[in-house]
Amino acid sequence: MTERQPKIAFIGFGEAAEAFAKGWGVDISSGLKAYDEKVEQVGAPGKPAERAMATEIVLVSDREAALDDADIVFCLVTADRAVLAAEQAAPYLKAGAFWLDGNSCSPGAKRRSAEIIGSAGGRYVDVAIMAPVYPKLHRTPLLLAGPHADPALAVLTGLGMEARVSGPKVGEASSIKMIRSVMIKGMEALTAECLLAARRAGIEERVLASLQSSNPNIDWPRQAAYNLERMMVHGKRRAAEMREVAITLSELGLPNGLASATADWQQRIGDLVLPAGDENYPKRADAILSRLKD
Repeated sequence: MTERQPKIAFIGFGEAAEAFAKGWGVDISSGLKAYDEKVEQVGAPGKPAERAMATEIVLVSDREAALDDADIVFCLVTADRAVLAAEQAAPYLKAGAFWLDGNSCSPGAKRRSAEIIGSAGGRYVDVAIMAPVYPKLHRTPLLLAGPHADPALAVLTGLGMEARVSGPKVGEASSIKMIRSVMIKGMEALTAECLLAARRAGIEERVLASLQSSNPNIDWPRQAAYNLERMMVHGKRRAAEMREVAITLSELGLPNGLASATADWQQRIGDLVLPAGDENYPKRADAILSRLKD
């Protein structure tokens, strides 16, 4: 007798959900259901409905329809809406269903969501997505944590995903991602503050040469172009994550000034809604400087 393929649903159908569905291919993704708050924008270029149709996902207009008999639910909304998403979905969650919370939230937020999902009879798993979802798609490295992490690992492995368990407590996976982001996204913000200033002052070549001399293993113009692209394309989402990072540091009893400043830079550049264009630091810097205000 053939074992039934688990039914998968998405709450939130953005970049990560799209990437996972593309990676799985039609055999797994065809007919899967997703709910996204932007569902009303059906047909608009690049919006969730269009992406859903491209990957054979059925985008539905309410949470109950998306969660109907789902065995595995990927929650992939914005960081500030993760707990609310759990609250809104809990009444419709099938008993024993996995709730895979892949949102970039503080450990405290993850624990609040875990309590909500657990009270509804679901199996909550703290999931940290540890790299950009392109180009690896469903093979993007994931960290799992919580009491249901081991059975979730078996399910994700069966879907061809690249996951490993980081610990038995909810919040362990998210802590690793949050604290790592202080460095990764902080470096992006430092790049912006340093090299945009250098460009405006007309001394960027000398600043870059000095950086190259101090750190010869880094291709500074290329790294600068990449860091600016991350902020131009994903700045708003990264700002939301960095606000969660700031909360994480507060939960640990530590100052969070750098994380908060990083969130500010990410938001400022993301709000400009600029296309990244070619992989060219000067062009990207000039595009930002032409629109940036105090």
